[in-house]
Amino acid sequence: MYKKFLVGLLLLSAIPAFADQVVLKNGDRLTGSIIKSDGKVLVIKTDYAGDVTVKFDAIQSMTSTGDLNVSLEGKTVVGPVTTNGDDVVVSTKTAGPVEGPKSSVTMLRSPAEQVAYEKSLHPGLLEGWKGGVNLGLAVTRGNSETKNLNIAFNALRTGFHDKLTLYTNSVYATNDVPTASPHTTANTIGGGARYDRDFAPRGFGFVNGDFYHDALQYLDLRSTLGGGIGWHAIKSDPTTLDLLAGVNYTHESYSAYTLPPIPPGTSEPAVTRSLAGLTLGDAFTHKVGKGTVITQNFFFYPDLTQTGQYRGTFNFATVTKLNKWLGWQNSFADIYVSNPPPGTKQNDLQLATGLNFSFTH
Repeated sequence: MYKKFLVGLLLLSAIPAFADQVVLKNGDRLTGSIIKSDGKVLVIKTDYAGDVTVKFDAIQSMTSTGDLNVSLEGKTVVGPVTTNGDDVVVSTKTAGPVEGPKSSVTMLRSPAEQVAYEKSLHPGLLEGWKGGVNLGLAVTRGNSETKNLNIAFNALRTGFHDKLTLYTNSVYATNDVPTASPHTTANTIGGGARYDRDFAPRGFGFVNGDFYHDALQYLDLRSTLGGGIGWHAIKSDPTTLDLLAGVNYTHESYSAYTLPPIPPGTSEPAVTRSLAGLTLGDAFTHKVGKGTVITQNFFFYPDLTQTGQYRGTFNFATVTKLNKWLGWQNSFADIYVSNPPPGTKQNDLQLATGLNFSFTH
C-alpha cells in the first residue's frame, strides 16, 4: 500500500515536467501548452486559467516539451524550444540546435495551430465564412395602421490573398389605412457579390455584380456587372480602407405605368436601356473597442453612354455586439439616379434599425 502511494505521488510530481513552462521577468511561472505567438504576444493554454496571453518581451525563459514551428531570423524551423539568456534555441531533428535572438522570433505555433493555419490558406468553398443577418420589424395599430419590414444579409469569406463578399437588403412598408394612397410605401430589394484578388501587397483586382429592384420607382431590375483594380489604402486589424476604380455594364428595365390623376392620366411606356460606365468608390471598416463595427461604402457610376448622367450609392452601418451571436444594428442608405422615370424622385433614402444575428463557419 505504501509503495502504491509513493508511486502515485511520484507520478503526480512528474506531471509538470511533461508540460510547457513560461517564466516571466516578474517571477510568475505559467505551466501548460504553448499555443502560438506572433512575436508580440504569446498564448499558453493552462489547466487552471484557460488561454493566457502574455507580452513576448515580458518572458524571461520558456521551455516546450514538444515540437513547435518557429520563425527565427527569417527561416522556419521545427523542434522543442528552450531559451538561453536572450536567445531562443530550437532543437531540430535534422540540423541540430538552431539559436537566434528572442527579438527575431516573428512566429511560433504548436503543431495543431500550424495545421489550422495551413488549412486557412486554402479553405474549402464552404469554410471561412463570417457575417450576419439583420432584422427590423415595426407594426402600428390604432390611429395609424402601418407595417415595416427590413431584412439584410451579409457574408464575408477571406482567404490569404483573396476575399469574397455577398450581400442583400430588402425594405417593405405599407400603410394599411383603407383610404391611404399609395398603399405600399416602400418595396426595394437589392443584392450582389464582389470578389477581390491581391496581386501586390497593396494592389488588388476585383469583379462585382449588383442587382436592384424598386417597385415605387417602377424599376423592375437593374443589373450592373463590372471589374477593375483597387488599392488597400489602410490595411490593419482595426481599420481597412479600399479605394476602387473600374468599368461596368448596366442593363435596366422600367415597367409601364400611369401617372395620376386618373383620368385623364398620362401613360408612360416601358423603358429598357443598356449603358457603359465607370466605377469609382471606396469600402471602409473600423472596429470601435471590442464590440462595435462601423462599415461604410460609396460608389459613383458616371454614364459613358449619356454624358452628364450618373448613379451613386452610399451605405453606412454599425453593429454592436450584445453577446457572442446577437447584436444591435443601425443602417443608412442613399441610392441616387440622375435620370429617373417621369413622376419619380432621384433619391431613395433608407434608415433601418433592429437585431443582428451573426455567424461564423
